[in-house]
Amino acid sequence: MSDVEGIDPDLPSPRPAYHAPSSIALVFAGGVLGTGGREGLSLAIPPVDGVPLTILGINVAGAFCLGLLLEGLHRRGPDHGGRRRLRLLAGTGFLGGFTTYSALAADTAMLLGDRPSGVGLAYALGTLVFGAAATWAGIAAASARTGGRAR
Repeated sequence: MSDVEGIDPDLPSPRPAYHAPSSIALVFAGGVLGTGGREGLSLAIPPVDGVPLTILGINVAGAFCLGLLLEGLHRRGPDHGGRRRLRLLAGTGFLGGFTTYSALAADTAMLLGDRPSGVGLAYALGTLVFGAAATWAGIAAASARTGGRAR
């Protein structure tokens, strides 16, 4: 026997949870919905004076939602069962597909090439600063909902 009770070191190790087909399917489904939502919003709301503010808003909103979701799940207990499925579907999948730092990079490069460099730098820095603040706000909101106590 191994040092861990009940696990035989001679047997193949169990498949990690992230290799399970059901986990992959949850991330895929959430990612399809999140990416579709982002694309729909970016097509429906055009850039303002050539600045893609919709992508900035999507990234900031996604950062808030991810902070809220992950802190809320953490405060409800261990990451397994329904909490893990929700994290994979909504967090990794939907919010991972909804937010887009690759578009942030491409949009920043476009703004740096087409406009005075201050516009591109302000766009990139603003997204990062507002995203960090939004994540903190999401974490604080989840903490407030549980009275600041984790289970």
